[in-house]
Amino acid sequence: EDLGMKHRLWVYSGRRGVHCWVCDDAVRKWSPALRAAAVEYLTLVKGGAETVKKVNLSEPIHPFIRRSVDVVEKYFETYALVGQDILGSPENWDKHREALQAEFPKKRNSVQRWELLKGRMERTRRTTAAAKGTACYADWEVMLQFCFPRLDINVSKGVGHLLKSPFSVHPKTGRISVPLDLQKLDQFDPFAVPTISSLCHELDAAGADEEQEDGAETEPKRRARDYKRTSLAPYVRLFEHFVEDMERARRGEKLRRS
Repeated sequence: EDLGMKHRLWVYSGRRGVHCWVCDDAVRKWSPALRAAAVEYLTLVKGGAETVKKVNLSEPIHPFIRRSVDVVEKYFETYALVGQDILGSPENWDKHREALQAEFPKKRNSVQRWELLKGRMERTRRTTAAAKGTACYADWEVMLQFCFPRLDINVSKGVGHLLKSPFSVHPKTGRISVPLDLQKLDQFDPFAVPTISSLCHELDAAGADEEQEDGAETEPKRRARDYKRTSLAPYVRLFEHFVEDMERARRGEKLRRS
C-alpha cells in the first residue's frame, strides 16, 4: 500500500512460506534496482543465525515501522510467548544479561518473564532518553525480530529468478500452492490444504460418479471440469476473482485514458 501496489495475490507456498504476486502493470516493468529498493524498504530483520540482534531501530521511527509494531503487538503474546515459549528455558535466557537470569526462574512462564524484561527495558528507555535525548526501542526490536516476516530479496529483485506458480505442487510436502483469502486468513490451516494425492483420489471418485451418470462425455473434457468437485474449487474461485478484478481495473483505466 505504501508503494501504491493494488493488485496483490497472496499464495501459500505449500510448506511454510507465502508468496505475494504483485500484478500491477507498472510494477511488473520495474528494473532489478527498483525491485531491490522496494524490498529494502520492507525489510526490518537483517542478519543470519550468527547475528543475535537482527532489528535496529533509531529515531525518527518511520510510520511503516510504527504500523508494523501495532500489528505485531496484537499477536506477540499468543505467537511468540505462548506458542513458541521464547523465554521458557534457561537456554533462551543466555541472550539476556545476568541480572535478569537470576530473576527469570522466579517467574512461571514466558509471559511473566516478558513483562519483567519489558519493565527493565522501559526503565532503560527513560534513563537513556534523559541522558542522551534519544529513545530506546528494545521491546519493539525484540517483537519485530520474532514476528516480522523475513523476505527473500533474491526472488523479489531478480526478473529472471525461477518462481513457483500458483497451483503448483510443493516437491517435499505434496501440498498445492493455493491462493489465500485475506478475509478468512485466521481460519487458514496449512495442514488442510489439498495435496496431489488427495486430489487424485477426489478426481477418481468424481470420475466414477460421472461415468455412471453420463458415459458419452470424452475423458479430457470431463477431467477439465472435474476439479470443481474437489477441495481445490474454492481456491480456483479465489484466483478467478482476482483475475476478474484486475481485468475490470484494466478496462476502467483504458476508459479513463480514452
